[in-house]
Parts: sequence; C-alpha cells; structure tokens
Amino acid sequence: MDYKRFPLGPLSTNTYLVWEGDSGFVTDPAGDGAGIQEFAEKEGITVKKILITHGHMDHVGGIPDAAARFGAPLYIHRDDAPMLENPDQDTALWMGYDFGGTEDFTRLKDGDVLEVGSMSVQVISTPGHTRGSVCFLVRSEKGSLLVSGDTLFARSVGRTDLPGGDPLALDRSLVRLASLPDGLAVLPGHGPETTIGAEKAHNPFWPEDRRGG
Repeated sequence: MDYKRFPLGPLSTNTYLVWEGDSGFVTDPAGDGAGIQEFAEKEGITVKKILITHGHMDHVGGIPDAAARFGAPLYIHRDDAPMLENPDQDTALWMGYDFGGTEDFTRLKDGDVLEVGSMSVQVISTPGHTRGSVCFLVRSEKGSLLVSGDTLFARSVGRTDLPGGDPLALDRSLVRLASLPDGLAVLPGHGPETTIGAEKAHNPFWPEDRRGG
C-alpha cells in the first residue's frame, strides 16, 4: 500500500491518493486535481472512489473537479450529507470555490467497509469537529494506515467552535482512536503525517487515561 499527499486549496488541505497495485482512492478533494491525475496516469493507477472525511468547504470544494477527472463515486458520512447537498455559498465564494452542491453521493455510517482493489476501508465515526466527521482505517496484506481528516493532527486536534462542533464528542472520538495500534500511520487533513503512538505520547489533547505505558 502506498500514498501520496497533495496539499491543495486556500488552506493547504491534504488531499491523499492511496493505492495498492493499479487501484486507488482519493480523499477530500480540495482543489485542482491535475497533479493527482497526472501522477495516477503515470503510475497506472485507476481512482475507484472519492472519500470525504467531513463536509467543510476546504475538504469538499474540489469535488466538481475531481468528479470530472476521475468519474469515481463519492462517499461521505450521512450526518454531513447536508453539507454536500447545500454547501455554504458565502464560504465557497470566500475560499474561491465554485461548488454549488451535489446529491450524487453515497451516505456512510460507522462500521461500513468499502473495498478498493485489494484494500479494505473501514469507516470510523469520529464526531466532534463536525457531526459527521470520520476517519478511514485502510488495511491490506501489505499494511494499514488511518486517514484522520480534521479529527486528529500531529500534536493537535480539529477545532470544535464551528457549527456542528462538540468538544465532548471529540474527546470520545479520541478515546476510540486510542485503541488503535501505536505504530499505525496517521494521515491528517492538515500538516504532516504522524502515528497513533506519537500522539499518545505528545499530543496535549490526548485523553490522559489513554496514553498507555
């Protein structure tokens, strides 16, 4: 399993291409996907799915571009579905996106598992940043990783002061993530990659009773 990070859009949101063999998926299309398309074509990767960790504009504003480039089905948690159907146009204008919304997507729920080639992608509901925030736990025979969106960053977590945010829900979501292996790679929505173990040891927002050894 491999991945490549593409910081895109006005907030340098991390859009990831994750693949194994000739099949892959894109997460959180945040801007012009020409670089992703060029890389995928060069490596012989077919994008099978577009997965959204949550519905904030900086993570979904590039959906029209990604849909046109890849023609792949779109997935988001059902609790953030309204953010795709009726996105905030003031925010879209401010960020420079032309995204009026879409109803062409599949609603996910906690525990759903998607298959992408030889990879399985488990949906872990992690509300707090938004009601429908999720992490995607990707597994194959060659390894595993976690796409954490804006739930978990290197040494930080997603803000909870926007509509739909809930600090208590975010704390509960971090408790869920604490059960994952320390060595699991974490690909956040902004900033550098990290691991579950590194966040247990160094993240000031990590639940104190879940830090382990």
